[in-house]
Amino acid sequence: MVPSPLALLLVLCAAATALAEPLRFVDCGSIDGSIQEVNVSPCPTQPCLLHKGTSYSINVTFASKIESQGSKAKVYGEMMRVDIPFPIPEPDGCKSGIQCPIQKGHSYSYLNKLPVKSEYPSIKLIVKWELVDDQDQMLFCWKIPVQITS
Repeated sequence: MVPSPLALLLVLCAAATALAEPLRFVDCGSIDGSIQEVNVSPCPTQPCLLHKGTSYSINVTFASKIESQGSKAKVYGEMMRVDIPFPIPEPDGCKSGIQCPIQKGHSYSYLNKLPVKSEYPSIKLIVKWELVDDQDQMLFCWKIPVQITS
């Protein structure tokens, strides 16, 4: 039996996040869920130093306060209080470690990747990560400071 790409991603993320320390984050409007922990790996200190050409593992543990058929991630780079959309490889939360449909009162581990492209400028900014439910309400929203570097 050949393991699925999702199973491999889950195993890799679990191994990577086992080395990660929970981050200090700002909750920026979680309504339909409550964040228990945010891990970015590797990110031993804050602000997270994000090296160009590298991909970072994201693991968010949260509890849902609602039921939802699906979820979608939206990621932004926040500079001078302006949100600039940031593409991620897989915006569908149901393909990112969450077993859908999402059930009220259950805890979930959301797993994804944050790729930092070589062409990004070297800059300090805030990463803002949202996961919305099927009613476009916030399951979670968190922010962390980062510095993109060569």
